Amino acid sequence: MTEPILLEIDDGIALITLNRPEKLNALSYALIDHLMAALDRIEGDATVRAVILTGAGERAFSAGADIKEFSESVSQGPAIAVRDFVRRGQAMTARLEAFSKPVIAAVNGLAFGGGCEITEAVHLAIASDRALFAKPEIKLGMPPTFGGTQRLPRLAGRKRGLELLLTGDPFSPEHAREIGLINTIVPHDQLLPAARELAGRITRHSPGAVASTITAVTRGLNMAIAEGLLVESEQFAALVPSHDLAEGLAAWNERRAATYVGG
Repeated sequence: MTEPILLEIDDGIALITLNRPEKLNALSYALIDHLMAALDRIEGDATVRAVILTGAGERAFSAGADIKEFSESVSQGPAIAVRDFVRRGQAMTARLEAFSKPVIAAVNGLAFGGGCEITEAVHLAIASDRALFAKPEIKLGMPPTFGGTQRLPRLAGRKRGLELLLTGDPFSPEHAREIGLINTIVPHDQLLPAARELAGRITRHSPGAVASTITAVTRGLNMAIAEGLLVESEQFAALVPSHDLAEGLAAWNERRAATYVGG
């Protein structure tokens, strides 16, 4: 049986590949469960400093939920559908959003539905010039359920987010960049090299500082700014006694490159 995800670790970077190309990397329950297990493994591996998430094949990052499987859950009523589908999908996107190591989506093709919601949740995203995005859940008679009604309007603004959510129309990588869904667009054959280059520009820094920055931003975005500033202060205070902060300050004073634990 083909594994629903592939995991490769090289030079401090974990590459996770959604591996159902014959189904456009649709997010089956097994794929989501395997992805969550891989994130658990990566988080506990101190040698891994960043994660790149992409899709297998030439057509899709992920076309969204596995509709056949989802339909079976819906046929059993709301309690089962929410338990098996909604909670599983929301747990996945929440895990990606709050992950302590930077997660970069390398969007290599279609990113529809849940595939777009993964892109919304991760910390950074690079898209191939062949990528295409859409929020087509409305065409099924339902709203997005993996966080799309919440994260996309926060990224794009209420009116632009609602236009995409209510029409279900596909949109280009250029539009995705304009609304803040992705960081940049690269030629298709440069997608993974560009993602690795971006990861390298992050992993040269202190792992503790990277994790603290992610935490402060992720938690603070959903707070009033005064509360967010307290989170920022707490994250800094936790690093005051750390080797990395001492090393960073010493390196600056001595005009040399810093050497970080795990770096």
